[in-house]
Amino acid sequence: MQLSIVIPLLNEEESLTELYNWIVSVMQSNSYSYEIIFIDDGSTDDSWKIIQELSVKNPSVKGIKFNRNYGKSQALHAGFLATEGDVVITMDADLQDNPEEIPALYRLIQEENYDLVSGWKKKRYDSVISKNLPSKLFNAAARKTSGVKLHDFNCGLKAYHKKVVKNIDVYGEMHRYIPVLAKNAGFVKITEKEVKHQARKYGKTKFGMERFINGFLDLISIWFLSKFGKRPMHLFGALGVLMFFFGFIAAAWIGLSKLYKMYHNLPNILVTQNPWFYISLILMVIGTQFFLAGFLGELILRSKREKEQYLVSKTTGIN
Repeated sequence: MQLSIVIPLLNEEESLTELYNWIVSVMQSNSYSYEIIFIDDGSTDDSWKIIQELSVKNPSVKGIKFNRNYGKSQALHAGFLATEGDVVITMDADLQDNPEEIPALYRLIQEENYDLVSGWKKKRYDSVISKNLPSKLFNAAARKTSGVKLHDFNCGLKAYHKKVVKNIDVYGEMHRYIPVLAKNAGFVKITEKEVKHQARKYGKTKFGMERFINGFLDLISIWFLSKFGKRPMHLFGALGVLMFFFGFIAAAWIGLSKLYKMYHNLPNILVTQNPWFYISLILMVIGTQFFLAGFLGELILRSKREKEQYLVSKTTGIN
C-alpha cells in the first residue's frame, strides 16, 4: 500500500464527508493505493456514525473511536499503530489542510528519500493576535531549543516514511514536536514544504491560547528528554554532588572557624546563630535530594511504560 492518511478529529461531523470526497478524488486521480484512518477522539456529535457509513461505502476507510477525549497525541499514536502504507500523511479534519498537497508530499518521501516532511502554512487565515503571533513566538523558541529548523512545528499536514511512525512514541501533548521526536530517534532527513492554509469552513477551533502555554512546557520537557532522558543521573547526580560539595565545604569552614576562634579566645557566636550554617545545611539536603532523583530516574527507565494512555471503544475496518 502506498499511502495511509491519518486524520484525528473531534466533533467534525459537518466536514467529514466533504473531506473524504476530496481525498478520494486526489487518490483516484493519482492512482494511489491508500487507506484513510479516522480517529474519533471522543466526539459527542455524529462524527462516528459518518465514519461508519464511509467505511461501509469504501473498504479503504477505517475508523478508531476513543471512549472519551484523550487528545491529539493519543489519537495520532493509535492511528500510527494501525497504518499499513509506505508513506503516512497526517492532516486535520476541519478542511484547513488541503488534500491536493498529498502528491507532492508523497514524492518528497518516496523520490527524495526524506524521513519526514512538515507542512509550512506561510500564509494563514487565523486571528493575528490569538494565533499567528503566538505561533511565531512558539516556533522560534522550538527552533532555538530543538535545533530542528522548521517554520511551523504545529502544522497538522505532515508526511512520514512508515519507519518513522512505527519507531516514535507520541504521547501527552507531544504531537507538536513529532519532528523533534523523529530527530531524537535518529531520523535526521527532515524538511518542510510550503502548503496552502484554508479558512475554517465549519465549526470552531478546538484549541485555545492555553495550547501555547502547554506547548512551551512540553518544549522544556522534550529538551530535557532529548538531553538527559536516557541518563538522568548525569544531570541530577551532577547537580546533587556539586551542591552537596559546596554545602559540605561551607559547613567545614564554619566548624574550623569556630574552633580557631575558641582556641585564640576571639569573639565568637554559636554555630546555630550563623546564617551560613543553615545555607550550607540546605545545600547538602537539596544536593542529596537531587542525587536521589537521578537515581530514581535511572530505576524508572528500567520499567518504561508499555500501556497505552487511551481506551479504544470501537473500530471499523481495522483488522
